[in-house]
Amino acid sequence: MHPSQFEPLVVLTGAGVSAESGIPTFRGEGGIWEDHRAEDLATPQAFRKDPTLVWRFYNWRRAIVSTCAPNAAHHILVEIEQKIKSFTLITQNVDGLHSIAGSQKVIELHGSLWRMRCTRCHAVWEDYNVHPPEFLPHCQDCGTLARPDVIWFGEPISKSALEISVEAASAARLMLVIGTSAIIHPAATIPMIAHSVGAKLVEINPEKTPLTPHANQVFHEVATTGLAQWWNQVRGAYE
Repeated sequence: MHPSQFEPLVVLTGAGVSAESGIPTFRGEGGIWEDHRAEDLATPQAFRKDPTLVWRFYNWRRAIVSTCAPNAAHHILVEIEQKIKSFTLITQNVDGLHSIAGSQKVIELHGSLWRMRCTRCHAVWEDYNVHPPEFLPHCQDCGTLARPDVIWFGEPISKSALEISVEAASAARLMLVIGTSAIIHPAATIPMIAHSVGAKLVEINPEKTPLTPHANQVFHEVATTGLAQWWNQVRGAYE
C-alpha cells in the first residue's frame, strides 16, 4: 500500500479510547455521581443553579484523570502522526490524554477538563492542578467565577473547532473512527462528510454503530487492539 492511499489521514476518537486508561464514560448504567446523573450536572442550567456542586463534580473528575496515563492507542496515534505528513486528530474526549501522549495536532471538539473559562470576560487559561473538591476557580483578569472550558449538553461546539474538523474531513482520503458510538452530533456527521467525498472509512469499536454499514474496514475490537491490528497492516509503507 502506497502512503498516498491514506493521506490526508483524519482520526476521530471517542470515549472508548480513554476507557482503557481507566477513565469512566459517565454514560448509561453506572453514570451516577453522588446520586446525580452526570448528564444533569454537565449543563449551563446546573451551573447557574449550583456552581459549587458542578465544580465538586469536575474537581473529582480532574482528580481521577490526573491518575490515568495514555494507553497504547494514544501512543500508536503519536507514531502515526510522526510518519504521516498530512494528519489531523479530532477527539470528543476532554481528558487531554492525546496531548499528554505527545500528539501535536489535536482538535478537542468538546473542550478540555484542564482549561477554565471566565463566565464574564470569557478569558481562557490552562490549569493542571488537582484542587480540593470545594475549590471554585475565579478569573485571573476580572475575578469572576470561572467554569470548565468544556461543551455542556445544550451548548454548541466551538465554531472554529467544528470548521477545522469539517475542512479536514472534506479533504481526507482515509478516516479512522475509534472508540465512538457515532451517535453524538455533530461529531457523528464528520465521518460521513469524509465518506461523501470518497474517503475510505476504518471503524474500530467493540460494537456495531450507525457508521458500521458505511465503513470500508471494521475492527470489532477495543481501541488498543484494533488500532494495533490496522497499523501493523499498513505501517510497512513507512518503514
